[in-house]
Amino acid sequence: MAGHAPTDGSSPRPMELHRTKPRLTAYQRRMHAVTALHHRRHLVQLAVATLIVVMAIRHHSESGTGAPSVDALCPFGAVETLWTWVTTGAFISKIHPSNLVMGLALLLSVLVAGNAFCGWVCPFGAVQDALTWVRRRLHLPTVTVPARLDRWLRFGRYAVLTLVLVMSATTLRLWFADVDPYVNLFGLGWLFEPDLATMWPGLLILALVLAFSLVVERAWCRYLCPLGGVLSVLGHLSILRVRRSTTACTGCNLCVQPCPVGIDVAAPVAAVSADCIGCLECVANCPTGGALEVSAAPPWAAWRKRLDLEVVGSSAGAGARHHGSTSSEGGDAR
Repeated sequence: MAGHAPTDGSSPRPMELHRTKPRLTAYQRRMHAVTALHHRRHLVQLAVATLIVVMAIRHHSESGTGAPSVDALCPFGAVETLWTWVTTGAFISKIHPSNLVMGLALLLSVLVAGNAFCGWVCPFGAVQDALTWVRRRLHLPTVTVPARLDRWLRFGRYAVLTLVLVMSATTLRLWFADVDPYVNLFGLGWLFEPDLATMWPGLLILALVLAFSLVVERAWCRYLCPLGGVLSVLGHLSILRVRRSTTACTGCNLCVQPCPVGIDVAAPVAAVSADCIGCLECVANCPTGGALEVSAAPPWAAWRKRLDLEVVGSSAGAGARHHGSTSSEGGDAR
């Protein structure tokens, strides 16, 4: 009878041992991939942000040792310095060698992996991701920027970049550091050396950017970050890109919604926009194997495929117009 010990002398074995582990559904596998990605990415972001905070504390508490400030750990200082040297022949005062080292390292990383720095390393990007988490937990409203307005607002990064480069070359100093939200937040000057009379413009800009980023995901990255503008241009030269297979894609659009910078990942193009910050949310959320993947290819391969798609699209449009005109003539004849 069931439940009795076996008569052959062998030890009883629980029924659980005979049960096979249930197979995960496609949805469960996708959710596991998304969760694992979140853990890895946020762990890297937390580690970098912690390092920046520690360096800021050292700068204020060990000023006699010459510990660098957090703006010396930002690669954008290399952009300002290089531009100033090219246009004026002079270097920005108080530039730290680490700026140039980090600038070179970032350039190499962009040529290999695009804007992954923004999605995995940048501490201010991590703050914006945290604000998105807070908004969702508190069920606060989300502002969706219309697609046409979004395209225009993205040019704001280049406007800010132009202003910063002109002012840096004119003043021969890291002019942007005074109003840079990253420096004003992670520099900890508001904690160790509070001086509202001189710090209020930077703190006001910081507050506005944080408020904006609370209702529009990664608003600073999308519309105002000057370094983001530089990386968006250089991203066209990267070898590793998120690429979409038009044959494997089912058009479910599940890859579009999780993109933190509002890219239309499902657009029929050879490679995802150079505004991509490499967070890989779209890849993890894609339910179809091979539809979205990170692959290596020379930059000109994407350009050539884009031209091919444009040619095919224009040919299809011309064919449709010709068919329409033929049908119209046939109708008139009848």
